[in-house]
Amino acid sequence: MLTHAVHGNLNIVYANLSLKIYAVNVGSATMESVENITDNHESLNFDAGNVRGHNPHRIFSVKFSTDGRELVASCSDSSVYVYDLGEKRLSERVPAHRSSVITACFADESGHVIYSGSDEGICKVSDRRFIKNGQASGVLVGHLDGVTFIDSRGDGRHFISNARDQTIKLWDIRKMSSNLTRHERYSSWQRNTLRNSRHPNDISLATYKGHEVFGAPIRCYFSPEKSTGQKYIYTGSADGSVYIYDLLSGAQVAKLDHHKGIIRDCSWHPYFPTLVNSSEDGVIAKWDFSAL
Repeated sequence: MLTHAVHGNLNIVYANLSLKIYAVNVGSATMESVENITDNHESLNFDAGNVRGHNPHRIFSVKFSTDGRELVASCSDSSVYVYDLGEKRLSERVPAHRSSVITACFADESGHVIYSGSDEGICKVSDRRFIKNGQASGVLVGHLDGVTFIDSRGDGRHFISNARDQTIKLWDIRKMSSNLTRHERYSSWQRNTLRNSRHPNDISLATYKGHEVFGAPIRCYFSPEKSTGQKYIYTGSADGSVYIYDLLSGAQVAKLDHHKGIIRDCSWHPYFPTLVNSSEDGVIAKWDFSAL
């Protein structure tokens, strides 16, 4: 599985379940970027020997900060790591979870707050200014299975999460619990029993259903602010479709069908009514729509 992040038009970072993240500057007019041929793929060493002696094992996701100066990575050692691109070193480790952290992102442009989701089905909020004993600042429960992706609305308060319980949830961190010991991980038997039920401690604002989430992470996003006012949520799906939900009502407003393979990622143009997606059937599709 390959995870990646893009900042502006020049820089890309990617990882492939190893201890290293690679940075690529694609804006060079003098050098073509060819992996293992040209020296345009810079290795960012995530061996955390200089951060309390820990090692992140595997990297599941990586995201840029808004200003492009830091990376946040989710790792298999139950931790979130922050990498300083200017200093070219790991600057922080937050052991926020009890199982593999599958996804993490910065909450807003300040870079102080990090959202993360793990295989235990719990989302957590970590404020880097007030971390005590490496613990997260708060817990958000509601999913019944592992969280596969998180996208921030960018306002420092709201985010969405996709999970293997076949739902997307909308969260407001002002509702989070600070009690980090009360919410235990569900066993496989408990998750199967509650599959079609609601988590008894669910504090999410809304739940969106219809798409399918299996295996490796399937990503979900808020629609663009400038062209849609972020009034939609869209996601790939294991059934080969792209689903678009109304943020407020939760209704499915569109289902884009074309593929025969799982769609793990999709992207809505920030200004135009255009969406592209990639699929495991080897096809990249472009959708043009203005009805929404």
